[in-house]
Amino acid sequence: MKIGVSGASGQLGKAVLQELLGRGGGHEIVGISRTPATVPAPVQGRRGDYDQPDSLAQAYAGLDRLLIIPSADLAPGARARQLVAAIDAGVRAGVGHIVLVSSAGTRQAAEPAVGAAYWTGEQHLMRTAPRWTVLRMNFYAEAFGQEVARSLATGMLTGLGENRVAFVSRDDVGAAAAGLLLGEGHAGAVYEATGPAAISGAERAALVAELTGKPFGYVVISEAQLRGGLAKSGLPPALVETVVGLRTKFIDGDFDVVSGSVERLAGRPPRTLRDVLRTVLA
Repeated sequence: MKIGVSGASGQLGKAVLQELLGRGGGHEIVGISRTPATVPAPVQGRRGDYDQPDSLAQAYAGLDRLLIIPSADLAPGARARQLVAAIDAGVRAGVGHIVLVSSAGTRQAAEPAVGAAYWTGEQHLMRTAPRWTVLRMNFYAEAFGQEVARSLATGMLTGLGENRVAFVSRDDVGAAAAGLLLGEGHAGAVYEATGPAAISGAERAALVAELTGKPFGYVVISEAQLRGGLAKSGLPPALVETVVGLRTKFIDGDFDVVSGSVERLAGRPPRTLRDVLRTVLA
């Protein structure tokens, strides 16, 4: 079987490739990227650019299964356009089964909402691909760990309200995606890749305090305060809007989802937030 990973040079793409190689099975693995030279051997690197659909048609040729990982392009409408182009290219190339990485809490939304591209991609995939699967990932535990590292000097985490998030390790999402690509019986399924528990803001702060041995708290702020603080830190406007949108999804409960999909697909339990934070803070 020939398996392609589109977005292979990103952190998640690399994690999926590592898992696929580690599981063996004699499958041919293809990494599709704008920079195919960065795809590690023995994976076959092919050039494919989401903004150049003709390159995708060539890159996806001959694949039996394809994983599409969204880009990090934050321009309004860009990611939705890219996902539609990638899905269409996979269908035209005759890929038998297309898997899309999406986000927890995906529902109908219009641009420039954070989740709009995922909704567009999921709906287009379901309408056009002969066989499809969606893997909705929760918020990365590693990304939260970076937030914690930046917050150590202030001794507090902030949020727009109390919320619960089932943080998931990027490596666990990669392992789940690899298991899905190699397995059978997943066509037409929507899986939630989550950590083992949904953890509140107060619980997160208590965990950081325990791991660092320093007082740490969780403080609720307004959207205006969040937006102002992010802008003051020098973040570009598009990234500010993305962060605000994600924090809004937190309090809307979009990431308050716990499932057993990672263990089912990866064949191992997901890492706890404690384990990930311990690694990041070390």
